[in-house]
Amino acid sequence: MKIRQWMLGGLMTLLATSALAETFTFTAIPDEDESRLNERFGKVADYLAAELGVDVKYIPVKSYPAAITAFRNDQVQLAWFGGLSGVQARELVPGSTAIAQGYEDQFFKTYIIANVSTGLEASEEFPQGIKGKTFTFGSKGSTSGRLMPEFHIRENMGAPEDVFARVGFSGDHSRTVTQVESGAFEVGAVNYSVYDNRVAEGSTDPEKVKVIWTTPTYPDYQWTIRGDVDARYGEGFTQKVTDALLNMKDKDLLASFPRESFVPASNDDYAPIKATGEAIGLLGE
Repeated sequence: MKIRQWMLGGLMTLLATSALAETFTFTAIPDEDESRLNERFGKVADYLAAELGVDVKYIPVKSYPAAITAFRNDQVQLAWFGGLSGVQARELVPGSTAIAQGYEDQFFKTYIIANVSTGLEASEEFPQGIKGKTFTFGSKGSTSGRLMPEFHIRENMGAPEDVFARVGFSGDHSRTVTQVESGAFEVGAVNYSVYDNRVAEGSTDPEKVKVIWTTPTYPDYQWTIRGDVDARYGEGFTQKVTDALLNMKDKDLLASFPRESFVPASNDDYAPIKATGEAIGLLGE
């Protein structure tokens, strides 16, 4: 009897250990080149593993839709989404919640940038001079690279295909900047922090590609977590992940985003993004 109890106890311990050992996985929208993403999110995985006491793995994806699909299919349990992609993911996975955003993400913005050969200059007013130019967005599912700039273009000038000589989608913010800088496109829309960071590190020349307009601010990037993680990783696990993100203080780690810090977020914060996506037909694509 004692042997059977010992064996049963050992089995239960083994099962509990196996459950605890399940790897917690996360991904991020590919808004920059892959090598940069792997570097920055590899560090995040190490940090989260130490804070949560479970194995944590970063899984790269090739596109914004792929990030949403991975979240929907439970290939990842946590994701660093943009505003629009986060709304789309939470619509597909009931119970999922936005838990943290960058301090800067409370008032994000998009730059309209132009090759200096266009002669366009910076203005506080919407730049009507972009009409008839070639124009590139970022990814089709990007909040800062497509959703918000398209909203303002439609509000001020009309549908992009009617406004511009040619419309492109670069795929990510870094490529948007390089395409406009090279003259492949005359004008583009880009995440302000990517542009500023590239100028600061010397990989973009502001004498060749300049900011001509900045959108009003809006909520953007956030961490979204699936609603079933407490059942899988233990009661209170969602709060543990939230606390780990909010308590991330390492300057080098935060600089890799780049963000000053992370602050609490909720699904309600992204109601303006959802409304805008519905208004211009980008939700459900």
